[in-house]
Amino acid sequence: MDLIIQTISIYALPVIFAITLHEAAHAYAAKYFGDLTAYSQGRVSLNPMVHIDPVGTILIPVVLAVIYISTGTGFLFGYAKPVPVNYSNLKKPKRDMAWVALAGPLANLIMAFGWLVLAALIQALQVQDELLLSMSEFFMKMANAGLIVNLMMFAFNLFPVPPLDGGRILFSLLPHNLAYKFAQIEPYGFFIVMGLAMMNILKFWMVPVMLAANFLLSLCMYPFAILFGAG
Repeated sequence: MDLIIQTISIYALPVIFAITLHEAAHAYAAKYFGDLTAYSQGRVSLNPMVHIDPVGTILIPVVLAVIYISTGTGFLFGYAKPVPVNYSNLKKPKRDMAWVALAGPLANLIMAFGWLVLAALIQALQVQDELLLSMSEFFMKMANAGLIVNLMMFAFNLFPVPPLDGGRILFSLLPHNLAYKFAQIEPYGFFIVMGLAMMNILKFWMVPVMLAANFLLSLCMYPFAILFGAG
């Protein structure tokens, strides 16, 4: 039980921010490209409270985390309140759909980088005080959790099946006739993705994309590593 409570306390903030700010990024992008639907509902906000879904953001991730910690099997999944987007309001609907969709995964990539910088900063501080050392270890674990959670969300949402962001991006890139045929699988997309996850097939997409993203972030971290090392 102590392990479950400790793990939930470490992952709670990273998961909530990863899920809700992902949706906020969609809302910001939709407003930028001409659709004010999310803006009119107060969703263009960095406040996680306006994006939290009690079931998808809190209950489901906690239950799945407990199952994973207890059994060592399963997968993590969660969602916020979907951002409403009226694609017909976008300046160039088919093109701009890709940018609105891409905004969410990009937000996760930026958050992953932020957690990586935090971890490097904590490591550079080299705290000696026992109490501060305990706190720094906790926040180091949280930073590592934030990195992993956001890389997972980045990879998962880029999977090229609608209604996931990757599916929206692929729809935008395909020629019109193929795009509208491809869109017909959207009602079944969620079940396809969940089926692939439960059969442990989705990892063949997730792992390479997460590794590639982590490598990119490591390259971006190089100047910070020099700075913190010099400090």
